[in-house]
Amino acid sequence: MYAIIENGSKQYRVSEGDVIRVEKLGANVGDSVDFKVLMLADENGVKTGEEVASAKVTATVQAQDKFKKIIVFKYKAKKNERKKQGHRQPFTQVQIDKITL
Repeated sequence: MYAIIENGSKQYRVSEGDVIRVEKLGANVGDSVDFKVLMLADENGVKTGEEVASAKVTATVQAQDKFKKIIVFKYKAKKNERKKQGHRQPFTQVQIDKITL
């Protein structure tokens, strides 16, 4: 069985036991979080819409961290105008515990 969940503006395909990195959540390590289910698929077929309105994906927060640094470099030719910036996007690592319908 797998599910398509939504977090922020992104969608993820998850199964029980999967470890995924999602946009930063306001939960502490060890907390349990629930995700909105958009689609469920199992041996009986695919369910969407009102069929999954009561479905729930429960996960446990494993870590709060940041991705590797991304370098943003802007310049204007012939003007000696340069700007170098670094950015590290925060994320939350969660483990999918169970998918319930």
